[in-house]
Amino acid sequence: MKALTYFFVSLFFFSQCSIFSDKDSAVQQISLQPKEGQKLAAFAEGCFWCSEHIFESVPGVLEVVSGYAGGHTKNPNYELVNTETTGHAETVLVYYDPSKIDYAELCRIFFLSHDPTTLNKQGPDEGSSYRSILFYSTETEHTIAKKIQKEIQEKRIWNNPIVTEYQELKEFYQVEMYHQNFIQNHPNQSYVRGVSIPRYQEFQSRYELYKKTEK
Repeated sequence: MKALTYFFVSLFFFSQCSIFSDKDSAVQQISLQPKEGQKLAAFAEGCFWCSEHIFESVPGVLEVVSGYAGGHTKNPNYELVNTETTGHAETVLVYYDPSKIDYAELCRIFFLSHDPTTLNKQGPDEGSSYRSILFYSTETEHTIAKKIQKEIQEKRIWNNPIVTEYQELKEFYQVEMYHQNFIQNHPNQSYVRGVSIPRYQEFQSRYELYKKTEK
């Protein structure tokens, strides 16, 4: 009985980030043309609350926008994406200063900030909308990303094979505004405290250790 009670309590506190939404807020497709002096990259690595918080902490990153990418349905919204039928994944669009950080390092952060070996799953979140996708805009970026994946594999950061998808970035839909900056706006929310913050701390430790091995 105690085990069953623990299961339901855990399910309540650690259920997927999609349990929250602002149904009155519309998504919108946004331009993939960055401002002068900026570049952009896009990554899907599980709940965008977690991903947004991680990439915002990286020096050289100027802005992070949560949204949906990689699907086949026009104008997806929260409800549709979470039916796992639109093909979209929760994604972050990362605007960065190329004089301070390069695309290769962002790809490295991507592979270090989530488990790229779990298919359609990241932590407690399951479904194709939480799958690992590395988006690229040019063949040069595609080549760089593949090189970084090989680097990560050779260093045996993860024990199992990497299952990350590669897709050309064609469209990006900004998420309902309720989800944007969620951790910043809701630091005491149960999922944030139980999943997002521990994942962020794990990334920090893993990234610092990785940088030391690179010296």
